[in-house]
Amino acid sequence: MNVVVVESPAKAKTINKYLGSGYKVLASFGHVRDLPAKDGSVRPDDDFSMSWEVDSASSKRLGDIVKALKDSDGLILATDPDREGEAISWHVLEVLQQKKAIGKKPVQRVVFNAITKGAVLEAMSNPRDIDMPLVDAYLARRALDYLFGFTLSPVLWRKLPGARSAGRVQSVALRLVSDREAEIERFVREEYWTVAALLKTLRNDSFTARLVSVDGKKLAKLDIKNAEQAGQIKAMLDGAAFKAASVEAKPTKRNPGPPFTTSTLQQAASGQLGFSASRTMQVAQRLYEGMDLGGETAGLITYMRTDGVQMAPEAVQAARQTIGKVFGEKYVPEKPRYYATKAKNAQEAHEAIRPTDFNRHPKDVRKFLDADQARLYELIWKRAIASQMQAADIERTTVEIDAVNGSQSAQLRATGSVVRFDGFLGAYTDHREEEDTDEDGARLPEIRAGENLAREKIDTEQHSTEPPPRYSEATLIKKMEELGIGRPSTYAATLATLRDREYVSIEKRKLIPAAKGRLVTAFLENFFPRYVEYDFTAGLEEKLDEISDGKLKWKDVLRDFWTDFFGSVDGIKELRVTNVLDALNESLGPLVFPPREDGGDPRICQVCGTGTLSLKLGKYGAFVGCSNYPDCKFTRQLGGSETASENGGNGDEPKVLGKDPYTDEEISVRNGRFGPYVQRGDGKEAKRASLPKGWTVDGMDHEKALALLSLPRDVGQHPETGKMIAAGIGRYGPYITHDGAYANVDSIEDVFSIGINRAVTVLADKLSKGPRRGGGTPAALKQLGDHPDGGAITVRDGRYGPYVNWGKVNATLPKGKDPAAVTVEEALALISEKAGSKSARKPAAKKTATAKKPAAKKAAPKKAAAKKAS
Repeated sequence: MNVVVVESPAKAKTINKYLGSGYKVLASFGHVRDLPAKDGSVRPDDDFSMSWEVDSASSKRLGDIVKALKDSDGLILATDPDREGEAISWHVLEVLQQKKAIGKKPVQRVVFNAITKGAVLEAMSNPRDIDMPLVDAYLARRALDYLFGFTLSPVLWRKLPGARSAGRVQSVALRLVSDREAEIERFVREEYWTVAALLKTLRNDSFTARLVSVDGKKLAKLDIKNAEQAGQIKAMLDGAAFKAASVEAKPTKRNPGPPFTTSTLQQAASGQLGFSASRTMQVAQRLYEGMDLGGETAGLITYMRTDGVQMAPEAVQAARQTIGKVFGEKYVPEKPRYYATKAKNAQEAHEAIRPTDFNRHPKDVRKFLDADQARLYELIWKRAIASQMQAADIERTTVEIDAVNGSQSAQLRATGSVVRFDGFLGAYTDHREEEDTDEDGARLPEIRAGENLAREKIDTEQHSTEPPPRYSEATLIKKMEELGIGRPSTYAATLATLRDREYVSIEKRKLIPAAKGRLVTAFLENFFPRYVEYDFTAGLEEKLDEISDGKLKWKDVLRDFWTDFFGSVDGIKELRVTNVLDALNESLGPLVFPPREDGGDPRICQVCGTGTLSLKLGKYGAFVGCSNYPDCKFTRQLGGSETASENGGNGDEPKVLGKDPYTDEEISVRNGRFGPYVQRGDGKEAKRASLPKGWTVDGMDHEKALALLSLPRDVGQHPETGKMIAAGIGRYGPYITHDGAYANVDSIEDVFSIGINRAVTVLADKLSKGPRRGGGTPAALKQLGDHPDGGAITVRDGRYGPYVNWGKVNATLPKGKDPAAVTVEEALALISEKAGSKSARKPAAKKTATAKKPAAKKAAPKKAAAKKAS
């Protein structure tokens, strides 16, 4: 019997069915050890030696592997076929050797790009050793990230309070987002006009032509600058005679793109399905690891972390056969299509993402998948099929039109296209092509060269230039890939880090840098410019690729980096905070000093009239304050407008609304660094309440303030239990609560107006949606999918914060973890730890081992698990 180690329980469950009784497949649940999050885990002075730490959950799983090895013939490491997968196998082997669990038993490394029976059995018959250059590349990357973060982040904390951390790739990605925001702020709109004519042929067919030149001068986009110019041209065309000078029809071909890589899949899933990068990878992971297809278990797609664009020859042949059956033989090109990879390192450029079996049509497998899985599988299937289909035949027609009015003349152009043969477009259209719906896509009527055209109408239209758009997750990933920043396995994790650190927020799917994110970027650009340069970061990525290709020694790369980096950090330790603030005031002018409505100097304090505004640093981060402090106490949140900062008073000066009728204490509305709030009384015992979303300082009065300060409000006793129902405003909005059960209500106003009858109805509706345990079970915030042993895994919001639920097991999320960002692997780890500590398991379910909790106090040796980014 051989022991086989893979990353996940889902993968283990699928592979176990293929291999049979001669193998025992166990899951490592990602990495089994990591660098402890403390100083000294990487020691440059000791030839970059590293300390690794195993957490308690990983220690238990390694113990299971050790136990299984006692009666085995050998060990087979079958983790994923990339750098991270190679590193997991190396870590497992290192720990097992330290525990002397291997002895003289053979150790083999196998890799497969798809989890199908054929692919797995083929891999088992072609084992190899661990690829040490790939492991070296992992070690170098892990050490670089650790040294960058643990060396630079403390400098940030000292010089820029409120900053969370810096990261080798994350800081450069944040710079991209911040620089784009600065571009938008600097952008000055320009007015311009366009002129178009609605014309008619002798056969009474209408079409539109656009003005391209006047009196022989070609018009640029911004040449018609105002309504007066546009009006003069319109007057000339209103009296002109129109004639088709030439008609040219050109046949063109549009070729399909290659199958998906990691980044192009994330971009397409964002554009067409509305998925975030992390959601795309979560769903793709499930499709890869194996699905129950009505008695058969198989992976539906190949490995999803890849920068390769080529498909295996047998897959190309299978795609061509499917195209002939589904679309017809005319859609099959004479020769297979081959695509060239842009990846600089062949060892990390695997096969493109494709279906494992092209005969599994999306409509046939939809019944076995949830909605997101079905949509993503269909996208992957269509793109891969389209990549081997015939080109689309398109005829593009251009009509040049002369307009003559006496001595004046103008030229107009009408363009259109028609698809003569749809080719690959019959299977897949890129989302960017769908958005490109200008006049070129219109079909023109029959127009003959030399014929006269009748004028129906001349239109003029005003426009203004637009600033560059903010990045979405998809466009940021595309830009990072173009610049060579990061690699397929890091994109989703980098974006998640920026959100978790609250450096960016997402509104309408666009990335908006928070004030603290822009502060960090400006600080690094001013004092560590080399380490947020795009070329430097891309160059370091190339060196890491060369390590994995065996062309560079990993410790040599670390020495080169560390010598310069340590010198840069050491040279800034004595930098005064005032120097930092002066530099940031200049770099972030539009953010720190937004324009005043009265056109005055935005750096002059509007409260005292003599002080100069500047960035200040407080315990909780940066804010804008007056140089005349403490005589002038004006402050403003960074990024806030002047008028917003003065609503209701002079900066931090409270606006008195009246007195509490029962305590006779003063009630005031104030502006704090975390937003406006109301306060009753003074000192530590004063009661405070933040203004709810949608409420403004200007709109606050005595009555509203009293209502806010009275929360939570007693609604009345529940008719069945006799216990009080209360209403309040919490972390996730307005709610009512009774006997430990919570239910959301529609609006803030409901908190103050809801009566006992409606409250009882709302609570009953909430409880009817889920089983009752003690109080009511909160509704799921997020569905993560099914546990490997059956049963749904969900994220819920409870009385004491968000938690993961599976059956009777509830596991609280770590402090600061965004419930929306929880992955299946993280949830499995939390559930396993909780189930192990409480011996709580779902009835009739097998015991599962899972991952990742804080390091065990007596785990040997000390190691900390880090989940492989999913």
